Amino acid sequence: MSSGSSNKVKRLVLLGCTGSIGENALRVIAALPGRFQIVGLAANRHGARVLEQARAFGVSSVALADPAAAAAARQAAPAGLRVLDGEAGVVELVRTSGADLVLCAMVGMAGLRPVLAAVEAGMDVALATKEVLVAAGALVCASAARTGARLLPVDSEHSALFQCLQGARPESVRRLLLTASGGPFARRPELDLDHVSVKDALRHPRWNMGRKVTVDSATLMNKGLEIMEARWLFDVPLDRIEVVIHPESLMHSLVEFVDGGVLAQLGPPDMRFAIQYALTWPERVDGGLPQLDLIAAGALHFHAPETERFPCLRLAREAAAAGGTQPTVLNAANEVAVDWFLEGRMPFGGIWRTVAAVLARTPPVAVATPTLDEVFETDAWARREARGFAAAGAGF
Repeated sequence: MSSGSSNKVKRLVLLGCTGSIGENALRVIAALPGRFQIVGLAANRHGARVLEQARAFGVSSVALADPAAAAAARQAAPAGLRVLDGEAGVVELVRTSGADLVLCAMVGMAGLRPVLAAVEAGMDVALATKEVLVAAGALVCASAARTGARLLPVDSEHSALFQCLQGARPESVRRLLLTASGGPFARRPELDLDHVSVKDALRHPRWNMGRKVTVDSATLMNKGLEIMEARWLFDVPLDRIEVVIHPESLMHSLVEFVDGGVLAQLGPPDMRFAIQYALTWPERVDGGLPQLDLIAAGALHFHAPETERFPCLRLAREAAAAGGTQPTVLNAANEVAVDWFLEGRMPFGGIWRTVAAVLARTPPVAVATPTLDEVFETDAWARREARGFAAAGAGF
Protein backbone atom coordinates (compact mmCIF):
# COMPACT_ATOMS: atom_id res chain seq x y z
CA MET A 1 0.00 0.00 0.00
CA SER A 2 1.02 3.62 -0.38
CA SER A 3 3.22 5.16 2.27
CA GLY A 4 1.11 8.28 2.04
CA SER A 5 2.12 11.92 1.94
CA SER A 6 1.31 15.17 3.62
CA ASN A 7 -1.75 15.42 1.35
CA LYS A 8 -3.18 12.06 2.34
CA VAL A 9 -4.36 11.08 5.80
CA LYS A 10 -2.68 7.82 6.74
CA ARG A 11 -4.94 5.18 8.29
CA LEU A 12 -3.28 3.44 11.23
CA VAL A 13 -3.83 0.42 13.46
CA LEU A 14 -1.85 0.37 16.72
CA LEU A 15 -1.19 -3.08 18.21
CA GLY A 16 0.08 -2.84 21.77
CA CYS A 17 -1.45 0.59 22.27
CA THR A 18 -1.16 0.64 26.08
CA GLY A 19 2.56 -0.17 26.30
CA SER A 20 5.50 2.21 26.16
CA ILE A 21 5.72 2.22 22.36
CA GLY A 22 1.95 2.50 21.92
CA GLU A 23 1.61 5.42 24.31
CA ASN A 24 4.53 7.21 22.68
CA ALA A 25 3.02 6.58 19.25
CA LEU A 26 -0.18 8.28 20.40
CA ARG A 27 1.89 11.25 21.59
CA VAL A 28 3.53 11.46 18.16
CA ILE A 29 0.16 11.26 16.40
CA ALA A 30 -1.36 13.93 18.65
CA ALA A 31 1.57 16.25 17.84
CA LEU A 32 0.93 15.88 14.09
CA PRO A 33 -2.78 16.73 13.68
CA GLY A 34 -4.40 16.00 10.34
CA ARG A 35 -1.81 13.44 9.22
CA PHE A 36 -3.23 10.25 10.72
CA GLN A 37 -6.52 8.52 11.39
CA ILE A 38 -6.42 5.68 13.91
CA VAL A 39 -8.79 2.97 12.67
CA GLY A 40 -7.99 0.30 15.25
CA LEU A 41 -6.43 -0.15 18.69
CA ALA A 42 -5.37 -3.44 20.27
CA ALA A 43 -3.80 -4.50 23.54
CA ASN A 44 -3.53 -7.59 25.67
CA ARG A 45 -5.55 -6.21 28.58
CA HIS A 46 -5.94 -2.77 30.27
CA GLY A 47 -9.36 -2.35 28.67
CA ALA A 48 -10.16 0.85 30.53
CA ARG A 49 -7.11 2.57 29.02
CA VAL A 50 -7.95 1.27 25.54
CA LEU A 51 -11.45 2.75 25.86
CA GLU A 52 -9.94 6.09 26.94
CA GLN A 53 -7.68 6.06 23.89
CA ALA A 54 -10.56 5.14 21.60
CA ARG A 55 -12.61 8.08 22.87
CA ALA A 56 -9.68 10.51 22.60
CA PHE A 57 -8.83 9.56 19.00
CA GLY A 58 -12.29 8.74 17.65
CA VAL A 59 -11.60 5.03 17.13
CA SER A 60 -14.57 2.76 16.40
CA SER A 61 -12.90 -0.69 16.64
CA VAL A 62 -10.67 -2.11 19.37
CA ALA A 63 -9.45 -5.58 20.32
CA LEU A 64 -8.24 -7.10 23.58
CA ALA A 65 -6.35 -10.38 23.43
CA ASP A 66 -7.41 -11.27 26.97
CA PRO A 67 -11.06 -12.48 26.72
CA ALA A 68 -11.93 -11.42 30.27
CA ALA A 69 -10.57 -7.93 29.68
CA ALA A 70 -12.51 -7.76 26.41
CA ALA A 71 -15.76 -8.80 28.13
CA ALA A 72 -15.34 -6.08 30.77
CA ALA A 73 -14.49 -3.48 28.11
CA ARG A 74 -17.52 -4.49 26.05
CA GLN A 75 -19.77 -3.79 29.05
CA ALA A 76 -18.21 -0.35 29.55
CA ALA A 77 -17.89 0.61 25.88
CA PRO A 78 -20.14 3.35 24.43
CA ALA A 79 -22.63 2.50 21.73
CA GLY A 80 -21.01 2.05 18.34
CA LEU A 81 -17.61 0.92 19.61
CA ARG A 82 -16.76 -2.59 18.43
CA VAL A 83 -14.76 -4.65 20.95
CA LEU A 84 -13.14 -7.81 19.57
CA ASP A 85 -11.50 -10.44 21.76
CA GLY A 86 -8.73 -13.00 21.71
CA GLU A 87 -5.88 -13.44 19.27
CA ALA A 88 -8.44 -14.05 16.52
CA GLY A 89 -10.05 -10.72 17.39
CA VAL A 90 -6.73 -8.88 17.02
CA VAL A 91 -6.19 -10.54 13.62
CA GLU A 92 -9.74 -9.64 12.54
CA LEU A 93 -9.19 -6.04 13.61
CA VAL A 94 -6.18 -5.86 11.31
CA ARG A 95 -7.82 -7.62 8.37
CA THR A 96 -10.97 -5.50 8.40
CA SER A 97 -9.32 -2.15 9.18
CA GLY A 98 -8.41 -0.99 5.68
CA ALA A 99 -5.27 0.46 7.22
CA ASP A 100 -2.34 1.89 5.30
CA LEU A 101 0.04 1.10 8.15
CA VAL A 102 -0.04 -1.25 11.15
CA LEU A 103 2.26 -0.43 14.05
CA CYS A 104 2.98 -3.59 16.03
CA ALA A 105 4.30 -3.18 19.57
CA MET A 106 2.68 -6.25 21.13
CA VAL A 107 4.99 -8.16 23.45
CA GLY A 108 6.64 -11.30 22.12
CA MET A 109 4.93 -13.90 19.94
CA ALA A 110 1.54 -12.23 20.38
CA GLY A 111 2.41 -9.99 17.44
CA LEU A 112 3.22 -12.73 14.91
CA ARG A 113 -0.22 -13.65 13.54
CA PRO A 114 -1.47 -10.03 13.40
CA VAL A 115 1.68 -8.96 11.56
CA LEU A 116 1.31 -11.80 9.07
CA ALA A 117 -2.32 -10.80 8.56
CA ALA A 118 -1.26 -7.23 7.79
CA VAL A 119 1.55 -8.24 5.46
CA GLU A 120 -0.63 -10.76 3.62
CA ALA A 121 -3.17 -7.97 3.05
CA GLY A 122 -0.42 -5.75 1.60
CA MET A 123 -0.39 -3.35 4.54
CA ASP A 124 2.90 -1.75 5.55
CA VAL A 125 4.03 -2.69 9.06
CA ALA A 126 5.95 -0.47 11.47
CA LEU A 127 7.56 -3.16 13.58
CA ALA A 128 8.60 -2.72 17.20
CA THR A 129 8.07 -6.37 18.16
CA LYS A 130 11.44 -7.84 17.24
CA GLU A 131 10.34 -11.37 18.23
CA VAL A 132 8.18 -11.52 15.08
CA LEU A 133 11.27 -11.59 12.87
CA VAL A 134 13.34 -13.59 15.35
CA ALA A 135 10.87 -16.48 15.32
CA ALA A 136 9.50 -16.25 11.78
CA GLY A 137 11.66 -13.86 9.77
CA ALA A 138 11.72 -16.04 6.66
CA LEU A 139 7.93 -16.41 6.62
CA VAL A 140 7.20 -12.73 7.21
CA CYS A 141 9.76 -11.51 4.67
CA ALA A 142 8.61 -14.00 2.01
CA SER A 143 5.02 -12.84 2.46
CA ALA A 144 6.07 -9.18 2.27
CA ALA A 145 7.96 -9.89 -0.96
CA ARG A 146 4.81 -11.43 -2.48
CA THR A 147 2.44 -8.63 -1.52
CA GLY A 148 4.74 -5.60 -1.68
CA ALA A 149 4.17 -4.74 1.98
CA ARG A 150 7.04 -2.84 3.59
CA LEU A 151 8.56 -3.53 6.99
CA LEU A 152 9.52 -0.25 8.67
CA PRO A 153 11.67 -0.57 11.81
CA VAL A 154 10.63 1.11 15.05
CA ASP A 155 13.50 0.00 17.30
CA SER A 156 15.84 2.97 17.60
CA GLU A 157 18.82 0.92 16.41
CA HIS A 158 17.11 -0.47 13.34
CA SER A 159 15.54 2.89 12.56
CA ALA A 160 19.06 4.34 12.62
CA LEU A 161 20.33 1.67 10.21
CA PHE A 162 17.31 2.20 7.97
CA GLN A 163 18.01 5.93 7.84
CA CYS A 164 21.73 5.44 7.11
CA LEU A 165 20.98 2.93 4.35
CA GLN A 166 18.58 5.17 2.41
CA GLY A 167 19.77 5.18 -1.20
CA ALA A 168 22.67 2.77 -0.58
CA ARG A 169 23.26 -0.20 -2.87
CA PRO A 170 23.45 -3.55 -0.99
CA GLU A 171 26.91 -4.31 -2.39
CA SER A 172 28.24 -1.05 -0.95
CA VAL A 173 27.63 -2.13 2.68
CA ARG A 174 30.47 -3.74 4.64
CA ARG A 175 29.08 -3.88 8.20
CA LEU A 176 26.13 -2.91 10.35
CA LEU A 177 27.04 -1.72 13.85
CA LEU A 178 24.28 -1.90 16.46
CA THR A 179 24.89 0.24 19.52
CA ALA A 180 23.85 -0.77 23.03
CA SER A 181 23.75 1.21 26.24
CA GLY A 182 25.02 -1.84 28.12
CA GLY A 183 22.15 -1.62 30.61
CA PRO A 184 22.52 -0.90 34.35
CA PHE A 185 25.22 -3.53 35.03
CA ALA A 186 27.76 -2.90 32.27
CA ARG A 187 31.33 -2.16 33.34
CA ARG A 188 30.49 -3.07 36.95
CA PRO A 189 32.55 -6.22 37.54
CA GLU A 190 32.14 -5.94 41.30
CA LEU A 191 28.48 -6.97 41.04
CA ASP A 192 27.36 -10.55 41.68
CA LEU A 193 24.73 -10.75 38.97
CA ASP A 194 22.90 -13.58 40.74
CA HIS A 195 22.10 -11.17 43.57
CA VAL A 196 20.93 -8.09 41.70
CA SER A 197 17.29 -7.21 42.30
CA VAL A 198 14.43 -6.76 39.89
CA LYS A 199 14.39 -3.09 40.82
CA ASP A 200 18.07 -2.79 39.92
CA ALA A 201 17.56 -4.54 36.55
CA LEU A 202 14.69 -2.21 35.69
CA ARG A 203 16.73 0.91 36.45
CA HIS A 204 17.85 1.56 32.88
CA PRO A 205 20.38 4.41 32.68
CA ARG A 206 19.06 5.97 29.46
CA TRP A 207 15.80 4.61 28.07
CA ASN A 208 12.23 4.43 29.36
CA MET A 209 10.98 1.07 28.11
CA GLY A 210 8.66 -1.76 29.08
CA ARG A 211 9.74 -4.23 31.78
CA LYS A 212 10.56 -7.15 29.48
CA VAL A 213 12.63 -5.07 27.05
CA THR A 214 14.44 -3.41 29.95
CA VAL A 215 15.49 -6.77 31.39
CA ASP A 216 16.57 -7.92 27.92
CA SER A 217 18.71 -4.79 27.72
CA ALA A 218 20.31 -5.64 31.06
CA THR A 219 21.21 -9.20 29.91
CA LEU A 220 22.20 -8.04 26.37
CA MET A 221 19.63 -10.48 24.97
CA ASN A 222 18.04 -7.43 23.38
CA LYS A 223 21.11 -7.00 21.17
CA GLY A 224 21.08 -10.67 20.22
CA LEU A 225 17.46 -10.41 19.12
CA GLU A 226 18.30 -7.19 17.25
CA ILE A 227 21.08 -8.95 15.32
CA MET A 228 18.51 -11.46 14.07
CA GLU A 229 16.02 -8.72 13.27
CA ALA A 230 18.63 -6.72 11.35
CA ARG A 231 19.49 -9.78 9.29
CA TRP A 232 15.92 -10.00 7.98
CA LEU A 233 15.21 -6.29 7.69
CA PHE A 234 18.35 -5.47 5.73
CA ASP A 235 19.34 -8.81 4.16
CA VAL A 236 22.86 -8.66 5.62
CA PRO A 237 24.70 -11.85 6.72
CA LEU A 238 25.00 -12.42 10.46
CA ASP A 239 28.80 -12.20 10.43
CA ARG A 240 28.57 -8.64 9.12
CA ILE A 241 26.39 -7.41 11.99
CA GLU A 242 28.24 -6.35 15.14
CA VAL A 243 27.44 -4.84 18.52
CA VAL A 244 29.28 -2.00 20.26
CA ILE A 245 28.51 -0.63 23.73
CA HIS A 246 27.82 3.11 23.71
CA PRO A 247 26.73 4.21 27.21
CA GLU A 248 25.50 7.69 26.22
CA SER A 249 22.86 6.22 23.83
CA LEU A 250 23.08 9.19 21.48
CA MET A 251 24.51 7.35 18.46
CA HIS A 252 21.79 4.82 17.70
CA SER A 253 23.62 2.69 15.13
CA LEU A 254 26.13 2.93 12.30
CA VAL A 255 26.72 1.59 8.78
CA GLU A 256 30.23 1.01 7.46
CA PHE A 257 30.57 1.01 3.68
CA VAL A 258 33.11 -0.83 1.53
CA ASP A 259 35.12 2.34 0.95
CA GLY A 260 35.68 2.68 4.71
CA GLY A 261 33.19 5.50 5.15
CA VAL A 262 30.82 5.26 8.13
CA LEU A 263 27.40 6.85 8.51
CA ALA A 264 25.81 7.15 11.95
CA GLN A 265 22.42 8.40 13.10
CA LEU A 266 22.29 10.41 16.32
CA GLY A 267 19.51 11.78 18.47
CA PRO A 268 18.30 12.02 22.07
CA PRO A 269 17.34 8.69 23.72
CA ASP A 270 13.63 9.17 23.08
CA MET A 271 11.59 6.50 21.28
CA ARG A 272 9.35 9.12 19.69
CA PHE A 273 12.06 9.84 17.08
CA ALA A 274 12.07 6.30 15.67
CA ILE A 275 8.29 6.01 15.96
CA GLN A 276 7.72 9.28 14.12
CA TYR A 277 10.14 8.33 11.34
CA ALA A 278 8.35 5.00 10.81
CA LEU A 279 4.92 6.65 10.78
CA THR A 280 5.83 9.53 8.46
CA TRP A 281 8.38 7.79 6.17
CA PRO A 282 9.46 8.67 3.51
CA GLU A 283 8.88 12.23 4.76
CA ARG A 284 10.62 14.06 7.57
CA VAL A 285 8.37 16.41 9.51
CA ASP A 286 8.65 18.65 12.55
CA GLY A 287 6.85 16.92 15.39
CA GLY A 288 8.18 19.21 18.10
CA LEU A 289 10.69 16.66 19.40
CA PRO A 290 13.70 17.84 21.47
CA GLN A 291 16.87 18.81 19.64
CA LEU A 292 20.20 17.11 20.26
CA ASP A 293 22.70 19.33 22.09
CA LEU A 294 26.13 17.92 21.26
CA ILE A 295 27.93 20.51 23.37
CA ALA A 296 25.99 19.47 26.45
CA ALA A 297 26.46 15.80 25.57
CA GLY A 298 30.24 16.09 25.68
CA ALA A 299 32.36 13.01 24.95
CA LEU A 300 30.95 9.84 23.40
CA HIS A 301 32.37 6.47 24.47
CA PHE A 302 32.46 3.02 22.85
CA HIS A 303 33.68 -0.39 23.98
CA ALA A 304 33.19 -4.07 23.25
CA PRO A 305 30.36 -6.02 24.93
CA GLU A 306 31.29 -8.20 27.92
CA THR A 307 30.13 -11.51 26.46
CA GLU A 308 31.63 -13.63 29.25
CA ARG A 309 29.62 -11.86 31.93
CA PHE A 310 26.55 -11.55 29.70
CA PRO A 311 26.29 -14.80 27.68
CA CYS A 312 22.92 -14.00 26.08
CA LEU A 313 24.57 -12.21 23.17
CA ARG A 314 26.66 -15.31 22.39
CA LEU A 315 23.65 -17.63 22.78
CA ALA A 316 21.64 -15.51 20.37
CA ARG A 317 24.40 -15.54 17.77
CA GLU A 318 24.70 -19.32 18.05
CA ALA A 319 20.94 -19.78 17.67
CA ALA A 320 20.85 -17.43 14.68
CA ALA A 321 23.72 -19.29 13.00
CA ALA A 322 22.04 -22.67 13.60
CA GLY A 323 18.81 -21.40 12.03
CA GLY A 324 15.69 -23.52 11.73
CA THR A 325 13.69 -23.31 14.94
CA GLN A 326 16.67 -22.46 17.18
CA PRO A 327 15.85 -18.71 17.22
CA THR A 328 12.26 -19.56 18.19
CA VAL A 329 13.55 -21.73 21.05
CA LEU A 330 15.89 -19.00 22.26
CA ASN A 331 13.13 -16.40 22.21
CA ALA A 332 10.55 -18.57 23.98
CA ALA A 333 12.94 -19.73 26.71
CA ASN A 334 14.06 -16.16 27.28
CA GLU A 335 10.47 -14.89 27.61
CA VAL A 336 9.71 -17.54 30.25
CA ALA A 337 12.95 -16.87 32.13
CA VAL A 338 12.45 -13.09 32.13
CA ASP A 339 8.91 -13.55 33.47
CA TRP A 340 10.21 -15.75 36.27
CA PHE A 341 12.91 -13.24 37.13
CA LEU A 342 10.41 -10.37 37.21
CA GLU A 343 8.20 -12.45 39.51
CA GLY A 344 11.12 -12.99 41.89
CA ARG A 345 11.26 -16.74 41.20
CA MET A 346 14.64 -16.83 39.46
CA PRO A 347 17.99 -15.03 39.90
CA PHE A 348 19.17 -12.72 37.15
CA GLY A 349 21.80 -15.20 35.95
CA GLY A 350 19.12 -17.87 35.78
CA ILE A 351 17.84 -16.17 32.63
CA TRP A 352 20.80 -17.17 30.47
CA ARG A 353 21.24 -20.53 32.23
CA THR A 354 17.65 -21.39 31.36
CA VAL A 355 18.06 -20.30 27.75
CA ALA A 356 21.28 -22.29 27.37
CA ALA A 357 19.73 -25.42 28.87
CA VAL A 358 16.68 -25.34 26.62
CA LEU A 359 18.79 -24.68 23.52
CA ALA A 360 20.93 -27.70 24.42
CA ARG A 361 17.82 -29.91 24.53
CA THR A 362 16.43 -28.72 21.21
CA PRO A 363 16.09 -31.56 18.68
CA PRO A 364 17.69 -30.95 15.27
CA VAL A 365 15.43 -29.49 12.59
CA ALA A 366 15.58 -30.84 9.06
CA VAL A 367 14.20 -27.73 7.34
CA ALA A 368 15.82 -24.32 7.24
CA THR A 369 12.48 -22.49 7.03
CA PRO A 370 9.89 -23.81 9.50
CA THR A 371 6.18 -23.45 8.73
CA LEU A 372 3.99 -21.24 10.89
CA ASP A 373 2.62 -24.33 12.64
CA GLU A 374 6.16 -25.54 13.32
CA VAL A 375 7.09 -22.14 14.74
CA PHE A 376 4.19 -22.20 17.21
CA GLU A 377 4.73 -25.87 18.09
CA THR A 378 8.39 -25.14 18.80
CA ASP A 379 7.49 -22.07 20.81
CA ALA A 380 5.11 -24.09 23.01
CA TRP A 381 7.69 -26.89 23.46
CA ALA A 382 10.43 -24.45 24.44
CA ARG A 383 8.19 -22.74 26.97
CA ARG A 384 7.34 -26.07 28.60
CA GLU A 385 11.03 -26.99 28.74
CA ALA A 386 11.96 -23.62 30.22
CA ARG A 387 9.28 -23.84 32.90
CA GLY A 388 10.37 -27.37 33.79
CA PHE A 389 14.01 -26.36 34.05
CA ALA A 390 13.15 -23.31 36.12
CA ALA A 391 10.73 -25.17 38.39
CA ALA A 392 13.41 -27.76 39.14
CA GLY A 393 15.79 -24.98 40.13
CA ALA A 394 18.45 -26.57 37.97
CA GLY A 395 21.61 -24.50 37.74
CA PHE A 396 20.37 -21.81 40.13
